[in-house]
Amino acid sequence: MATSTNTAGQQISGCPAFLDHRVQRLNSSKTVDICQQFAGKTFLIVNTASNCGFTPQFKGLEALYQQYKDRGLVILGFPSDDFFQEEDDEKDTAKVCYVNYGVTFPMFSTVSVRGDDAHPIFSYLAEQTAAPYWNFYKYLVSADGNTVERFNSKMAPDAKELTSAIEKQLNRS
Repeated sequence: MATSTNTAGQQISGCPAFLDHRVQRLNSSKTVDICQQFAGKTFLIVNTASNCGFTPQFKGLEALYQQYKDRGLVILGFPSDDFFQEEDDEKDTAKVCYVNYGVTFPMFSTVSVRGDDAHPIFSYLAEQTAAPYWNFYKYLVSADGNTVERFNSKMAPDAKELTSAIEKQLNRS
């Protein structure tokens, strides 16, 4: 578990150490301290792309977020061009997410999700399970960070296997 400090200088615990990062919001100059903002939450971390056959999963991910956010689930979306299906300009990625699919869960700037250049969050996830083989891999992380489950691109956000795993984690929190 990481211990971060909030803007008042108070320590925040209850966040997996691998998530102790400041990340830039999608198409914004604002950054988010993941631990400060989301400590104690169950995480569904997804590598996304705007021009992929799985891009319509944004709708299902948003539905999951609306269904479970009040119970402690947060979805973190990280666009990636590792599979050459992301827009070159973040304003275009933002349009796909926010305008075309109505995404309200946190989306961040484009990152690498595999290989030597992978963002540290995805490097950790790869160590625990495996790196994403394609866009829209989903990593369910328990609030304490001790459990990481990986679901591939073909696993729809409303699939029973995924929703059951989410329910199980939320019931533990």
